Amino acid sequence: MGKIFIADDEKNIRDLLGRFLEDAGHKVRLFSNANDLLSVLENEIPDIVVLDVMMPGMDGFTACSKIRKNHADINIILLTARDTDADFMTGFNAGCDDYLTKPFSPLKLTLKVNAILNKLEKNEIKAVEEEKIFGDLTLNDDSFSCKSGTTDLKLTKTEFQVLSLLLEAPEKAVSRDKLLADIWGYSEVETRVTDDTMKRLRKKLKEAESNVVIETIWGFGFKLVLAGDV
Repeated sequence: MGKIFIADDEKNIRDLLGRFLEDAGHKVRLFSNANDLLSVLENEIPDIVVLDVMMPGMDGFTACSKIRKNHADINIILLTARDTDADFMTGFNAGCDDYLTKPFSPLKLTLKVNAILNKLEKNEIKAVEEEKIFGDLTLNDDSFSCKSGTTDLKLTKTEFQVLSLLLEAPEKAVSRDKLLADIWGYSEVETRVTDDTMKRLRKKLKEAESNVVIETIWGFGFKLVLAGDV
């Protein structure tokens, strides 16, 4: 059972989603706007936050960014009626972990939520304390920390998990299918989820002046290489 917060200004939608998730055994809190949800976050932390993008007052993109600044470990799913590359990029740059485009089946959201929670449970059971080192990167799964030299990399939980997986076998390609299965917990998802996560990671590595680069293996996946080897 997980704790899920949902913010959507359309009562029929949030009530429907709430019923589906509660029937699946989850504890759900519903909000008609992002401000109310953010206020509750000061005292209560959920596993997953579901945000509608188009809400009066604070929109979902802004709320997502605010949540991500203070809560790296909360999984965030955005709901939107707009399906453009610009919207997807805005959402992922704000720090969301996944996207659902309206209209969608409440069952699809429930399956995504279940997959995320199953993955979180597996990560809690798997105690990994060793450091992973490649180039100037040092990552520690146990302390949820990653450095490029002496610079701390501020990563979202999803970004951290992706980088940790790539660091398990640096210079060896990891397929998109494996990333989707191991990180997001499912396979039926837009390829842009992995691509946009990689774009954010590349930007953060570049800003930290890391000598580690994420290389795209076209038609397959990604691998870590040293800058001089590209």
